Amino acid sequence: MKNKITKSLATAALLNFISVPAFSAQDHIENTENLVQQAQYKNVATIKRNFAKQVALNYPVLDADLKQSLNKYNLVLNADQLSTVARHTKRNISQANSALQQLKGLPNNTGSLLQVRLASESMLTDWQQGESPLFAFAPAGDDSQWSEIEAFDQFGDIHYLSVDQMPTQPVFIVELDQQKVQDAGIAVMKGILSANKFSKNMVSPQNQLSNEQPLQTSVLKKIHLEDDKEPWISGKAEVYAIVTGINPSRDEPILDIVDLPYLDHDQTTYSPNQVLIHWQRYRWQAVDLLLMEQDDNTNYKTLAMKLLEISEQVMASIPDLQAQGYTIIPKLTNELLKAMPDEWFTNNDDYVDVFYTLFENKDYQEYKGASSNATITLSPLEINPRQ
Repeated sequence: MKNKITKSLATAALLNFISVPAFSAQDHIENTENLVQQAQYKNVATIKRNFAKQVALNYPVLDADLKQSLNKYNLVLNADQLSTVARHTKRNISQANSALQQLKGLPNNTGSLLQVRLASESMLTDWQQGESPLFAFAPAGDDSQWSEIEAFDQFGDIHYLSVDQMPTQPVFIVELDQQKVQDAGIAVMKGILSANKFSKNMVSPQNQLSNEQPLQTSVLKKIHLEDDKEPWISGKAEVYAIVTGINPSRDEPILDIVDLPYLDHDQTTYSPNQVLIHWQRYRWQAVDLLLMEQDDNTNYKTLAMKLLEISEQVMASIPDLQAQGYTIIPKLTNELLKAMPDEWFTNNDDYVDVFYTLFENKDYQEYKGASSNATITLSPLEINPRQ
């Protein structure tokens, strides 16, 4: 670890969540404040960096809050639980949270999104016994291109940590509450996808049940990831699935978003027994399954609209859907995959794996995805209506 910046409390204070100095001309003050706010809240990484530095500089007064709240069962403290922060800091946290909601395409009632997490339980004892921590954040850009992790000490000095190896010194990570973000983000995506023209006049599982017909599903019995695409600083993975298929009654695509909230770590086998596919929603009894891991910079409104845009383009490019049958579905999935690196998924949501052409009523045991990163056991299940 090497320290690249000389201690400078004055400079540190000026660079983070500060009030703009008073000038004689009121319009000049307001313009300057607007510029500072825009710089502070321009993207997720900048917001996290500013908050990490602010927490680091205030660590002597925040230490009691952290030590009172954190233990081996709970390594996370939400930003709005830092009771000893100054009033202007609370205001800045509120402003940062509003900016985050806009950047993520989330409703303004999502709640507080910033949190502070001790990187590992192994650091707990040393920190509790008085070793000074660093305050880090996941940088912007493609995580495969990261060369170092920037962290602050309580004097505002910058330290650079390894991307691949977790440090032994206690490190607090300033991050987003990923589960809250994903819950809200998936709700946004489902709302947009269900409101679009592709979703009208579809056969729904609820309608099937009301007609007293059995519900045909496939259940995810097991899932295992070799690599969840997350470096140590990013913590637990937040994985979700996109099920792609074709409307059973119209020549239009169906895109269903399914949360996999339990899938926290790679090299671990999970047995969720989760209904993953409702077959009444799809033609040809065939779908593709795309697994994604969400990262900080995803705007869920933009993501849902982009999914729809690509789907429309693919469907419009196929002159005779009936003649091609279910081979349309991989074409749709491949266009989504093709769009990811350059347009809207570069370190926003990481591609995990894809399963092409899964069929209804087929049992898939220890079945590997196309990239051999995910392995699933998927079994058919008929759910009868209540008698």
